[in-house]
Amino acid sequence: MQVPTATATTEHTQYIVASEYFRSYSVVGLLAVVGVLFVAVAFGAGRLLRPVVPTPEKLLTYECGVDPVGEGWAHTQVRYYVYAFLYVIFAVDSIFLFPWATVFAAPGYGATTLVEMFIFLGFLAVGLLYAYKKGVLTWT
Repeated sequence: MQVPTATATTEHTQYIVASEYFRSYSVVGLLAVVGVLFVAVAFGAGRLLRPVVPTPEKLLTYECGVDPVGEGWAHTQVRYYVYAFLYVIFAVDSIFLFPWATVFAAPGYGATTLVEMFIFLGFLAVGLLYAYKKGVLTWT
């Protein structure tokens, strides 16, 4: 008669733990597949059921009920994109500040996280100073 060793039991236990671990992710994977299939079926049904009757009026560019006049190209001020970019930078800043505030309160992390956050805020201040020096923040 053969006696099972501790290694065999440990390997079997690890297999069960790994199996349970991946089983929980299989539910997430199944939901993702169902979601993708749902979207694919909806788009396919729309393509099959819609009427296709192209007319010259339907092929015109539509702009808020106004007939298109002139070229399709328009100049856009770059400064609007810069404002959007600056907003994104400071939105990301706030995303990092909230977790930092919770870690800062944890014992043993106070001084380290305080120094790291001042370094991070220093980089943001340098970026803001650079934008100010370049005249990006002036509205004309």
